[in-house]
Amino acid sequence: MFLDGLSQYVTTSRFLLASAIFVVGLVIGYTVSRLARRVLEAFGLSETVEGTAFERTARGLGTSTVGVLSQIVALAIYISGALAALQIAELLDTYTFWTSIATFLPQVFIAALAVIVGLVIGEKAGLLVSERLRGVKLPEVGVIPTLVKYSVFYIAALIALSQLGVATNALLVMLAAYVFGVVFLGGLAFKDLLAAGAAGVYLLLNEPYSIGDEIRVQDNTGIVQEVDLFVTHIENDGEEYIIPNQRVFQNGIVRVRD
Repeated sequence: MFLDGLSQYVTTSRFLLASAIFVVGLVIGYTVSRLARRVLEAFGLSETVEGTAFERTARGLGTSTVGVLSQIVALAIYISGALAALQIAELLDTYTFWTSIATFLPQVFIAALAVIVGLVIGEKAGLLVSERLRGVKLPEVGVIPTLVKYSVFYIAALIALSQLGVATNALLVMLAAYVFGVVFLGGLAFKDLLAAGAAGVYLLLNEPYSIGDEIRVQDNTGIVQEVDLFVTHIENDGEEYIIPNQRVFQNGIVRVRD
């Protein structure tokens, strides 16, 4: 009888302790989630991700990027508390399973974080590059922001997959194939852009014409307004001509003198 009573007491104590740990895990998870939200907002993350596709999607679901990140932190703590409670209550008594979960859970957290951060950074990087290249009036330039954005997405996906246990060799092969595709196809797609850039370097260094000069390139005649790396802007009678610099090299220029 004494042993039965002691055994029942130990079992009850374990369940009470497990319940207490579970409740403490919920409290800690909620508290850390609120703290993480405040820290992320203090660092200006809400303003940084404003307008990105991920933020718009999160808003459509009634939350935000900051909310998603803080909830992921809370979820990791909730799951850890639940697993610890199950272990103490001896409802989860497999040491190998416990070790695997304890190892795998941080990896899942890092993978999810990598995906979210990659989506946000990729979107912002694409917008930034697009802003920087807005003055370049060449059709190929429009592809560069998209290429930058999806390159960041791709790298974030590789990081996430590596955390989930995908073989490193396979990831390296995927990365090498991606880099080769970007370099090879980019070289074909941007050959005119590269030619314009090379011509622009020559024009900027040697200055065969400058702002205020009147020049003629093929059938376009006007006053030079701006010379940048890729194009030359000339204006005549209220009309602005934007001439790729490689056309200057291909067709030559005529400086009009009074």
